[in-house]
Amino acid sequence: MSITVPVGPRPPAQHGVPALSGPDWAQASATRIRSALRRALNLPCGGWFALAPSRSLGEGPHKLRVAGRTLVAFRDGGELRIGFDECPHLGASLSEGRVCDGKVVCPWHGLALGKAKHGAWQLLPSYDDGVIAWVRLDPLFRSDALSARPYMAARPQVYLDAVVGMEVACDPCDVLANRLDPWHGAHFHPQAFAKLKVTEVTDEQLRVRVQFRLLGPLTIEVDATFHCPDPRTIVMTIVDGEGRGSVVETHATPLSPGKTLVLEATLASSPRSGFRHALVLSRAIRPLIARTARGLWVEDAAYCERLYALRSGALTTSIPIAVSSELTELKPRKSLSAQLR
Repeated sequence: MSITVPVGPRPPAQHGVPALSGPDWAQASATRIRSALRRALNLPCGGWFALAPSRSLGEGPHKLRVAGRTLVAFRDGGELRIGFDECPHLGASLSEGRVCDGKVVCPWHGLALGKAKHGAWQLLPSYDDGVIAWVRLDPLFRSDALSARPYMAARPQVYLDAVVGMEVACDPCDVLANRLDPWHGAHFHPQAFAKLKVTEVTDEQLRVRVQFRLLGPLTIEVDATFHCPDPRTIVMTIVDGEGRGSVVETHATPLSPGKTLVLEATLASSPRSGFRHALVLSRAIRPLIARTARGLWVEDAAYCERLYALRSGALTTSIPIAVSSELTELKPRKSLSAQLR
């Protein structure tokens, strides 16, 4: 085992809940992960899908895909506008046009579309939380299942944010299954995590004690929790140690069957008095945070794609039938899956 030197404030010596017994491979049981995933998939979503990093959506128009639909996004005086990427006149792609006076202009015949309904075209409900842009796809859900806003976890009041996006050959449930398995952290990402121990498992959350590598033997040690606010999001919150209050949101948005957009938003914060001064360096720090997150997701994408291949039958497995059947149960709701086909 390599020598580590924790720096900065550390969490209390003992959280008060004894660590789970047994090695990591025994704690990371398929039954435990499946149960947590089933609870997450049964949460309400209000009809909302994480769409793109807010910062990436300028005036536009921008062509985006979500849940088998092609959308156009643009800005009207800074306000986010989203509609289906199809002109109601003759079906041209609106994302290939331009934005003028807060309206998207069709590239074929110049029809300008904005807040007013025009034939079959109208704006979709959208929400910009300043970090992630969201869209609500009402046709996929019952009216009584829709909410005015996405269901979001608490965020720090002051933070430095960075968002990375990656398309992964899997379903959203595979992304959640990956994050609901923190036991793989130090084994699969040894360059990032020196140690990781799951200290508490409840129906609502997982709690871990982890040492993040900084440089050489230097590490920071924190306690963090994982929980799901909706069926396509899992949130890590640092609750003790350096960076207390920081949040990492992992959003999994279906694009088509077997294709998922992973949007991971890191909201770094600190109770240290000098943290606000560090925000002036956000342009320099943000790419460093994004590079670290993207590096981890290259590996986690392989994990998710492997899960999907096992579930879809693309790989022949020698896993005993009892465990193999548990893996195949890690699937999204059939109603949404059917809508995507």
